[in-house]
Amino acid sequence: MPFRPPLVAHEYFVADPPELPRRAHGDPGPQAVTRAELISAEDNGVFLKATTGEGMALHAQVTAAGEGIIRVRLSTDPTAQSRSARLLPLTRPHLTTRATIQTGDVITLTTGDLTAEITLDPWGIRFSHKGRTLIETDPGLVDISGRLRTLPFGLSTVDGTVVAYHESFKLGAGEVLTGTGERFLPLNLRGQRPLMWNFDAFGSESDRAYKNVPFYQSSKGYGIVIDSGLPVEFDFGASTQSSVQLIVPDDLLDYYVLDGPAPNDVLDRYDRITGRPVCPPKWAFGSWISSGFFRDSQPAVLERAATIRERGIPCDVLHLDTYWQPDGRWSEMSWDPVAFPEPEAMLNALHEQGFRVCVWMNPYLSTHSPRFTEAAEKGYLLRRPDGSAYVADSWHGSFPSGGIIDFTNPEATDWFKGLVRTIARQGVDIFKTDFAEGVPIDAVAHNGMSGTELHNIYSLLYNDAVAEVTREVHGHSMVWARSSYLGGQRHAAQWSGDTMCSYPALASTLNGGLAHGLSGIPYWSHDTGGFCGLPSDDLYLRWAQFGALSPLVRFHGTTSREPWRFPGVERQVIKMLELRYKLLPYIYSAALRSAETGEPVMRAMMVDSPGDTLAWRAEHQYRLGPSLLVAPIVDEEPERDVYLPAGEWVDWWSGTVHSGPTMVRTHSPLEEFPLFVAAGALIPVTRPVQHVPDGPWPEITLLSFGGLPATAEIRDDDGVTLVTARREGDTFVVESTGPERFAGVEFAAVAGHPAPTRVVIEEPRE
Repeated sequence: MPFRPPLVAHEYFVADPPELPRRAHGDPGPQAVTRAELISAEDNGVFLKATTGEGMALHAQVTAAGEGIIRVRLSTDPTAQSRSARLLPLTRPHLTTRATIQTGDVITLTTGDLTAEITLDPWGIRFSHKGRTLIETDPGLVDISGRLRTLPFGLSTVDGTVVAYHESFKLGAGEVLTGTGERFLPLNLRGQRPLMWNFDAFGSESDRAYKNVPFYQSSKGYGIVIDSGLPVEFDFGASTQSSVQLIVPDDLLDYYVLDGPAPNDVLDRYDRITGRPVCPPKWAFGSWISSGFFRDSQPAVLERAATIRERGIPCDVLHLDTYWQPDGRWSEMSWDPVAFPEPEAMLNALHEQGFRVCVWMNPYLSTHSPRFTEAAEKGYLLRRPDGSAYVADSWHGSFPSGGIIDFTNPEATDWFKGLVRTIARQGVDIFKTDFAEGVPIDAVAHNGMSGTELHNIYSLLYNDAVAEVTREVHGHSMVWARSSYLGGQRHAAQWSGDTMCSYPALASTLNGGLAHGLSGIPYWSHDTGGFCGLPSDDLYLRWAQFGALSPLVRFHGTTSREPWRFPGVERQVIKMLELRYKLLPYIYSAALRSAETGEPVMRAMMVDSPGDTLAWRAEHQYRLGPSLLVAPIVDEEPERDVYLPAGEWVDWWSGTVHSGPTMVRTHSPLEEFPLFVAAGALIPVTRPVQHVPDGPWPEITLLSFGGLPATAEIRDDDGVTLVTARREGDTFVVESTGPERFAGVEFAAVAGHPAPTRVVIEEPRE
């Protein structure tokens, strides 16, 4: 089935992916490695001569790449590297890691608790954790006709040229797989065939993704990373439910097996080879309110800011979308002189009111802009094969075509950064780095890369350039990005693109965020209210409830998402933002922890319940940090089922206690939604304010659910505070170690757990 049914108008995308060649009738099939022989054993691994069934000799390597990380490589050249690595390495293995190796007919290689057991003849590898099988290679499925139906460890050639490498793994009947980036489909990848190609996805409800990450993890306690910037294809049991297949159209097959056993263990190891996440600054966790995708002006921005403050709407960032620049000349990085005659004065006024300012941009230059002419003359744009500047219809016919800045050219990158730097120095605090999925396959880059080779990693180069400028000018490296790829966790943050205004879009957007978190990206957001169209009052409020308890929250759409444009629910939306600002010490603490560990802030249910089979299959609900469980209403009906894992769970609104594991049927009036707290949790809260103050929180109160013995770990800009609470009769005693000071303890109403009558907060220990 094509992206859209054939009787719907064909949607042309200037950057559609290349297709692998189809074999002609009678052509031989893939060449699979059938046996190998040991060439050498080194401190970190083994080097092998692999032979296919057709007699072709290949180079294979199985090495330790870090504690609990094993790397497998296959190529015709032992020095081969991925085409993207020539410009931008995507992984950084720890080459000095020593492995424990035993050789023989079967070779074992161990690092940490992870062991690779390599059978030389017939070829195969089994990976195990302390002897328990995690994953093993599949020799290939041969059907009744004698033909190989799957793609085992090996390669495929067409007309004597290698077109792709491949691998297959056995897939267990009950195994759940998740990840591969911001996927808007069911969290369980079984039956899906995702293509690692960044699309302008036209929403959040198809198998096309803006952000692809060639990494997935399993309910069996392992993860797989493919090091390639090219359009890797996964087949998660779509062709046969017994096998996962990887197709890598690169110069080698290069993958890592990451040990668990829990999802956070896998994510920690993922970060070790791809980089740790970068946490946004504290103010970014306040709310963002946008101009919307329509004409704007300096008076309108100032009026918007005044209205936000007058109506008591907590807000930290004002976003100015496309029309801060001259219409039809996007994205030349200059103010529209008519609509914004005095931008610096406007920015100063907004800063005085406690706002940061974000402006929209993309890496394309309209042919109507003099910047396009300058860039084309200087060779700063991607080219066509004939050497001319590549002019692409990146707006799908709705706005002028443009050139694409060539970030493989250092001079072009410096020129572009100069444009960004000028705007940043005027007082713009952060940039929304939109698009970047539009590099066509036949484009030619300054460094000789083809469009196919550059397409996915282009977003990383683009966001790197912008982040370098904001770090230089403002001391932070945050962007608000739509497109990303492997290693993109260094760019905080990312949002889910152009969602539709509907309940199904809300639900699929939520799944996209959960999948992205399981792919190593902890800082994520979405267009609260939906982007395309006009939400009803109830949808707007339901989406605001989801947004307020997301890692980051921004109101943006093709029409206004300003709360006062929805008077029927404005007060309830403000209350949700006040709840968010009250919880910011808790949310920010979780965010700072994510930068150290890689664990998601908004986490799918299996993250905290890895041994729970039902948690691996729960959708449209999540844990926000370790103690809150959020289940947004994703349908017009106010009822939904919520899965509560093991433990005692307190209904935020009523104080009712539920014992898990269980499925509860909830009914939520419009002003409420399913929100639960782990019984006994200690939640750091603060008084809601209009915008986030600089520095550590000036005042924190501990909110206890049940007055039960508990521990908590609170992070802030000045360090980590460990809290221990105990109950002695009717007295609640709080001890802490670290810099945080507490104004007091509050007790939420919890059925069956009367609050203590006396609180003692002992002097903190440093």
